[in-house]
Amino acid sequence: MTKVWFITGSSRGLGRSLTEAVLAAGDKVAATARNPETLNDLTKKYPGQIFPIKLDVTVRDEVYAAVATAVAHFGKIDVLINNAGFGIIGAAESFTDEQVRSQLETNLYAPIEVTRAVLPYMRKQRSGRILQISSIGGRVGNAGISIYQAAKFGLSGFSEALAKEVAPLGIRVTCVEPGGFRTDWAGASMTYAPRVEGYETTVGKREALFTSGKFVPVGDPEKAAKVMVDLANDPEPPVHLVLGSEAIGMLKNADEARNAEMEKWMPVSLSTDHDEAEDFLNTDAGKFYLNRKD
Repeated sequence: MTKVWFITGSSRGLGRSLTEAVLAAGDKVAATARNPETLNDLTKKYPGQIFPIKLDVTVRDEVYAAVATAVAHFGKIDVLINNAGFGIIGAAESFTDEQVRSQLETNLYAPIEVTRAVLPYMRKQRSGRILQISSIGGRVGNAGISIYQAAKFGLSGFSEALAKEVAPLGIRVTCVEPGGFRTDWAGASMTYAPRVEGYETTVGKREALFTSGKFVPVGDPEKAAKVMVDLANDPEPPVHLVLGSEAIGMLKNADEARNAEMEKWMPVSLSTDHDEAEDFLNTDAGKFYLNRKD
């Protein structure tokens, strides 16, 4: 059965690769972009399959209008891809107020709002797939990208909670967490905060790598796009999907470090229980509380 996709940031990078893969697979796409004319070549190649929509994801009214327009045109939305976003490098104290706001508005508030706009339609049809394009930076923190990662950690948490909330409605949510891919994320679309003294060996090293032209990501965006097309048809999709060997290595190392830290500080963690806690935890209700996964 032909699916209808709603993809934000479809004109470049991973969004472009995904839009092309979806069209090639025979599905239809409501392709949003700030400049939809950049999709003219795809409109000519896939007439009737692609419906370009002008959208600035940070403008709430445009978000709801774009979703309603897509539904009016295609009749439904089966798959939502929240892809629009960009990165920024700098020390946490050096970002301008505008840079902080723009990161949170584009990389966190926007995907939340687009999701909220689409959910009523998916709820009524009792089906749907939502893929949030996050980052391994939403699972592992690194110097120099604190504000970007604040947004991505937030998106990861939102997606994990949402997945539990909408599962009974037939809606599945996956937070896609790529490592470095060969798009312009670390190139033309990357922005930088003003430099401040003292961060040369942390933030400075990351900035130097990205501006040197020597950073060559291992991820292939076309392969990632194929994975996501397949994922939209998987009956049991994961809540988190890490993409790329680099990202897998980073996550494994981070998990080991977190677990070691948790074990080291376990006595302190447990020392904060109320004196009556042990009696409660030995009851059936307490055991359920300890083992809950919701």
